[in-house]
Amino acid sequence: MNNASLVEVNRYQFSVQALAEMQNNAFAADNWPLVYILSDTGSRKAYVGETADTITRLGTHLKHSEKQKLSTVHLVSSGRFNKSATLDIESSLIKYMFADGTFKLLNGNLGLSDHSYYQRDELYLKIFREAWDKLRSHGVVRKSIEVIDNSDVFKYSPYKSLSADQQQGLIEIMRALVDPQLKNTVVQGGAGTGKSVLAIFLFKLIHTDVDDLDLREFSDEEMELRELLKEIKERFPKPRMALVVPMGSFRSTLKKAFRNVVNLHPNMVISPSELAQQRYDIVLVDESHRLRKRVNLGSYYGYFDKASKKLDLDPYTCSEVDWVVRQSDKAVFFYDPNQSIKPSDANASDFDNIKALSDTKVMTLVSQFRVRAGRDYVRFVNGLLHLQLGATEKFNSSKYEFLVFDELPDMVREIAQRNASYGLARLVAGYSWEWISQKDKDLYDIEIGEVQLRWNSTNTDWINTKNAENEVGCIHTTQGYDLNYTGVIFGNEIRYDKASGQIVIEKENYHDRNGKQTIKDPDALKKYILNIYQTIMLRGIRGTFVYACDDALRAYLKQHVESYKSNVVAFPEVAVQLTPYVNAVPLYDLQAAAGGFSALQHAEHEKWVAVPENMPVGKDIFACHVVGESMNQIIPNGAVCLFRMNPGGSRNGKIVLVESDNAFDGDSGSHYTVKEYQSFKVQTEDGFENKKIILKPRSSDTSITSIELGANDEDQYRVVGEFLAVIV
Repeated sequence: MNNASLVEVNRYQFSVQALAEMQNNAFAADNWPLVYILSDTGSRKAYVGETADTITRLGTHLKHSEKQKLSTVHLVSSGRFNKSATLDIESSLIKYMFADGTFKLLNGNLGLSDHSYYQRDELYLKIFREAWDKLRSHGVVRKSIEVIDNSDVFKYSPYKSLSADQQQGLIEIMRALVDPQLKNTVVQGGAGTGKSVLAIFLFKLIHTDVDDLDLREFSDEEMELRELLKEIKERFPKPRMALVVPMGSFRSTLKKAFRNVVNLHPNMVISPSELAQQRYDIVLVDESHRLRKRVNLGSYYGYFDKASKKLDLDPYTCSEVDWVVRQSDKAVFFYDPNQSIKPSDANASDFDNIKALSDTKVMTLVSQFRVRAGRDYVRFVNGLLHLQLGATEKFNSSKYEFLVFDELPDMVREIAQRNASYGLARLVAGYSWEWISQKDKDLYDIEIGEVQLRWNSTNTDWINTKNAENEVGCIHTTQGYDLNYTGVIFGNEIRYDKASGQIVIEKENYHDRNGKQTIKDPDALKKYILNIYQTIMLRGIRGTFVYACDDALRAYLKQHVESYKSNVVAFPEVAVQLTPYVNAVPLYDLQAAAGGFSALQHAEHEKWVAVPENMPVGKDIFACHVVGESMNQIIPNGAVCLFRMNPGGSRNGKIVLVESDNAFDGDSGSHYTVKEYQSFKVQTEDGFENKKIILKPRSSDTSITSIELGANDEDQYRVVGEFLAVIV
C-alpha cells in the first residue's frame, strides 16, 4: 500500500476463478479484516459486507441465489483495519451508497446503534472519506459525501442507526404488532424526535428476510428484535403494508427514499385517499397530525366524500384517522399535536379517542435529533412563543446559532452565506403575504423595505429545487424537512401588544385561506399560527435566524434571544483616501468563509479598513470582525482587529486566529476562533515536539472553556493569523 494512502480499493470479477487471484492480495489471503462490495451494473444491485475470512465468505456468497448474480467485487482494505473499524466502515458505506443511488442494496437493516471505538473520529473518518473517493474513481459511487449529507434520501434512509429511545420505541411497536389484543399504536413525539426515521426503519425491517437481517448481536434488545421479526413474518408472510403520508411534498420525498431499496417500492408510500382502494395488514402513518377532516378542503372535498362513502363512513363526522383504522388490521400513528397547523387537520380528540381504547398502545419519543442544541432549544422555543420564559431568561448554546435580526437585509445575506458554506439554508415565512407571483412570475410577493422576495415557485419538494435559496418557503413546503439553517420571517399577521404583554393575531393579515376559514374562535387561530412558527423554528439543524416585521414583537424576541451583530462595520469618514496595503488592509468576513482562509486571500476585497498611524501595514496584514465574549478582557465583542498573516516563530502565549475543518467556535458558529495559544512540548530524539495545544479564552464569562488540541488534530487546525491590536 502506498505510504501516502490510508486505504486501498481493488477490483475483481466475482467468480470462482477470481478467488484464486485474490490469494495474491495479502489482506484477503491472510484473514485480515476488510470490507467488500459486490455489485452488478446491469441489474443495478449491490451488497456491502465485512469479513476477516475473505475467500470463504465470498465463496459462500457465490452459492447464494441472489448474490451469485452479481458480477464484480471491490475489496476495501487497510493495514489499520480492525473488527470495530470494518463494522463501522461497512455501516457507513451502506448508508452512503443507498443515498448515492447508483445501486439498489440487497442488505437488510443494520445494527440498531452506532458504537464508538479507538480513533474512530481521528483516523477512521479520514479512511472512510479516502475509500469513498477511490470508489468514485472506480465508478461504484458517483456523488460526493457533502452532497449526500444534505440529501433527504440520506436523512430518511432505512439504514439509519437508532438511538436508545428509538430502539425501545421500535421494540414496543413490534411487540404491539404481534400482540393479538392490540390493534392501534400511537407513537408521540415532538419535531425532530426521529419519528419519520423510525417509521421508515420499521417498514424496511418488516420487508427484510430474517436470514438477511444484519443485526450484530451487541445486545439483548437486538436478539429480541430478531425473534419479534420472526413472529411478524409468521403472522404476515407477505404483508400488505403502506406508509401513509398526508403532505404531498413530503410524500414525494419518501417515495424517492423507497426507490433504491430492494423489496420496497415507491407505490408503498401513499396518500390517505388511496386507503379506500384496499385493506392492509399494517398501516404506518407518518405526520399523522396532518390527517384531515371535512373542513376547508377546497378541491379535495369531492375526493374526501367519495372515499368516506366507499368505506361506509359519514363524511360529515369522520376524518382520515377513521379511514386508517377502518382499512388496517394494525395501525401505527406517528403523532405530534403541536404540529397541527390548520382547521382541516383532524381533531386532537380523534387521537384521544384512539388512545383511550383498550386495544391501543401509546408510547413517547423524547430524544432530539434534528436540532444540535437538543431538547433545551425545543423547550425554549415553546416557552418563547407561549410567553412562559422568565423576564431575564436568554437562550445560550455553543452548539447552535439562534439570533434575532434588526434588519431583514442582514438576515437574507447571512442565510445566503450559510447556504454557500453548508447548503440547505432557506428563508421561511408566516403566511402573511398573498401568492401573487403564482400567476405573474415578474411580481414579488413579499416586500419589506427595500427587500423584495417571492414565495416558493413549487409546492413539491421545494427545499431541493433549483433556485429555492432565492425564494421563501412556507409551512406547507417545509414541514417534515430538515434544513441546516432557517431564516424565519414573522409576518404582519402576528404582533406583540406591550400593554397587555400578549401576542396578538391579526386575522386579516393571514392569507392562508384554507387555514383560517370557518375559525370563529380567535384563540383557535392563534394556536394554529403559533404551531406554524414553532414548527418552522425547529427545522434548522445548525441554527435559526429570526426577523419580525412588528417592532414590538422584535423587541420582545430580543429580550430572550441574542441580537445579530453585523460583520459590516460602519467606519467613520477618513480624511485621506484609502490605498490598499499602504494605509488600508482588507476586512475579511470570516463567517462567510466557505472556501477556507486561503480562498479569502485570493478573493477580491470589497471591504477595506484604515490602519491607524504607527501600526504595521502590508500584504501580510489583514483585519477581521471578532464576534463573541470569549476574549472580552482584551478584545471587546464586535471589535475589528488587526492580524499578521502566517506568523513565524513561537506562538506560545500569543493571541491567534485559528481555522478549523469543523465549525467549533461557540461565539460565531464559524470555522474560526480567536484565543490565546499555549503549547506544551516534550523532548524527543529529533528535538522538541508539541504534545498538547490549549486555545485559551480570556473572558469574564467563566462558562467559556478552553479548546484542547492533541497531536492527532494537527491536520484539522491551522493558525492563520497573529493578533496585533484592536483598531475599531
